Amino acid sequence: MARSPNGQAISTTRRTRAARRRLAAFVRKAKKRGDLNAWRRGKAVLGYINGKRVIMMAEDLDVTRGSINRWLQWYEADGIEGLTPKKPPGASPKLTDDQMAELIMTIIVGPQAAGYRSGVWTGPMIGDWIRREFGVKYHNHHIPRLLHRLGFSVQRPRKRLARADLKKQEYWLRNRLPAIKKRPLDAAVQCSSRTKPASGSTAHCIARGLP
Repeated sequence: MARSPNGQAISTTRRTRAARRRLAAFVRKAKKRGDLNAWRRGKAVLGYINGKRVIMMAEDLDVTRGSINRWLQWYEADGIEGLTPKKPPGASPKLTDDQMAELIMTIIVGPQAAGYRSGVWTGPMIGDWIRREFGVKYHNHHIPRLLHRLGFSVQRPRKRLARADLKKQEYWLRNRLPAIKKRPLDAAVQCSSRTKPASGSTAHCIARGLP
């Protein structure tokens, strides 16, 4: 394999037209199947090859520069296969049905009602809440998959002030949430909300029985 020129993480053999077409196909397939992590990796590598700066892509994709540099190394070493690392052994920790229902309702009422200062959820905040409340630890990369399974979508965060009504949120947690937790989980999962990538802010819910 040809060595990468100074200052470039990807060698010329990984930058050919054919290589770019394969990368573009990889990104499309990842998006189609809802694989946010693979989509980000492919998007970052393709963007780098097309001349985008790592610092700008890190902001656009809401990831660290270190993550992008690591993905570039994976791609340089193993091509497309390097962007689809094997899953680590062992199953992901599981939440019970009751815990899932409580998580859904907590996301809906917003992070401030859960004790956070921010008015919008982030992936690490949700992971922190799960760990504090249930003693179950999820890797930050798994949070988007968990949210997708619960009926939430992941979107680019918008810079806007939260319009959360703290009194209403406190009422939800104190009075409504205990009653909702008694409902079957499948009813709660019908709730559809918006979260921000790796970010997780909730916008609306269409679950029956919610105001």
